[in-house]
Amino acid sequence: MGRANQRNSILFTVDVEEFDTAVEFGHPISLIEQIAVSTLGLRKLAERLDAVGARTTLFTTANYALHEPDLIRSLAHRHEIASHGYYHTTFEPKDLLTSRLALEKLVGQPITGFRRARMGFVDPTDVQQAGYQYNSSLHPTWLPGRYNHWGESRHPFRELGVWQVPASVTPTLRLPLFWLSLKNFPFGYYKQLCRQTLRSDGFLNLYVHPWEFTDLSAYDRIPAYVRRHSSHQLLDRVEDLLRYLKPQGEFSTMGEFVQRLAID
Repeated sequence: MGRANQRNSILFTVDVEEFDTAVEFGHPISLIEQIAVSTLGLRKLAERLDAVGARTTLFTTANYALHEPDLIRSLAHRHEIASHGYYHTTFEPKDLLTSRLALEKLVGQPITGFRRARMGFVDPTDVQQAGYQYNSSLHPTWLPGRYNHWGESRHPFRELGVWQVPASVTPTLRLPLFWLSLKNFPFGYYKQLCRQTLRSDGFLNLYVHPWEFTDLSAYDRIPAYVRRHSSHQLLDRVEDLLRYLKPQGEFSTMGEFVQRLAID
């Protein structure tokens, strides 16, 4: 990775999507409500990112972006917009291209990155043919009931000319450092794991969702481990984490990180 030639890169990324998690757990809310919940959380999170001076990559579904075009255009002035597919609930290979084109038309900038919803598998050939430079859909750990990617690389690698940028897990035990760990691990322990992984790997690729930063108490069918530390509690936790990490690396969009990888 050419670590001697660059500071450690902090990739605190956001999966911007319809709040269909409520539907998944039995709350039949409308699309309008799904969009509204995510928008409220995204605005709050963006304020905290600005307060810390952190730039990020917003992996955005085209469906969400088309419902909130002004907000996405505004955020695109500071942050990178990448594709999270067309819809969050469903995925077809053609969505790779249609989502990219829809987002490019909306923000007037090239869309170079992709992450599939729920870190699902996507054929590398399809990603390449859709015109992406990087894919961040790999979570190299085992999540019971979801996937087992224990043997996959923890570090960025090229596949068919496309950079694969895995989500971060700890070096030895491969403990996931994703959004559920941020919520449920003892916070001091979580910060230490992030710091250790950043120092070991030279980069830290975390991800959260905007709807987490709203009051989820009304959605009582969602399990407690998903609702825990939502709203201001989680916003404070994220700001604390980013301030803790800031002296140890450089906040970066994933597109910028991949450009440095290509140079190194």
